[in-house]
Amino acid sequence: MREVVEQLQAWVHVLPERLLAVGDEMLTQKPEPHKWSAKEILGHLCDSAVNNYARFIRAQYEPAPFLVPKYNQNEWVLVNDYQHVPLGEVLMLWTALNKQIVRTIANLPEAKRDVPCEIGLEQPVTLEWLMRDYLDHLEHHVRQMLG
Repeated sequence: MREVVEQLQAWVHVLPERLLAVGDEMLTQKPEPHKWSAKEILGHLCDSAVNNYARFIRAQYEPAPFLVPKYNQNEWVLVNDYQHVPLGEVLMLWTALNKQIVRTIANLPEAKRDVPCEIGLEQPVTLEWLMRDYLDHLEHHVRQMLG
């Protein structure tokens, strides 16, 4: 899990600076009316962090298999109105959440890595898989935001 922790730490240090360099005006442009702007994608990453942080904690103490709760991503972005929140605030939220997720992953006991987790009708996965998938998801959206 060390590589996941190190990569998340790297994004926590690099991403805010890179997005601030792009600027709020560019980040609020939507590629199409029904698609998220880069700022809304960043907001979505905040929502993802909130939901995954709770999953990472709960999976360690709730009965196995842990049933992974889903959330409506589009509704979360809409309700939080990230498009109109100052960029600095969204970045502070994203940064704080991911610093805590880094701590949570870094402190994961070896015995908890293989906790079975069920996501709907899909095949069960492990808590470690969920954590790695969180990083993959984040990096997918970082590529979208930075082009």
